Amino acid sequence: MKKYIPNFLTLFRVFLVPVFFCLLYYSQIPYHYIWATFVFIIASITDIYDGRLARKYGVISNFGKIMDPLADKLLTLLALYALASQPLNMMSIYVFYIILFREVFITVLRQIHVRKKVYIAANVWGKVKTTFQMTGIIASLVYYSLLFPFMPNLHVKFQFWFGIFFWIVAVITILSGISYLFPQKQLENK
Repeated sequence: MKKYIPNFLTLFRVFLVPVFFCLLYYSQIPYHYIWATFVFIIASITDIYDGRLARKYGVISNFGKIMDPLADKLLTLLALYALASQPLNMMSIYVFYIILFREVFITVLRQIHVRKKVYIAANVWGKVKTTFQMTGIIASLVYYSLLFPFMPNLHVKFQFWFGIFFWIVAVITILSGISYLFPQKQLENK
């Protein structure tokens, strides 16, 4: 039974992506932004544990190798797009495009290297990028869903500071992308 838990968590996260999307854009239920924030946090927690459990139980599967990063990218990019668009408008759309380009570029680069039997593992920059992205997304969603209704007059200030934070995330994202251009060095440091 334990060997199925990591893939179940990945599938659960894949299921949460459209739930998150619908709660953000199409829901008429009360407090739908709070529910969307809750769904994003739950999905983020499953992301932490599915890989750990797969390694712990020695059940790393081809399904997990494909679906885990796909679910992560879909969830993160959807959240970032939501933050860059109305009504949230917490970051520049150009930050979203930078992150989108990096994710597509690295995915293609990894596929090219896989064909050459070179496997590029996540490095420190990738982990820093992910940490900053998730921290920013969760903080923004928590602010917008819980604090904004009680202090809308401070929204412009919050937008400004979140905007600066996400530009920092964009710089980290670029640096993490550049670091993947040198896979031989990464493989030597493993």
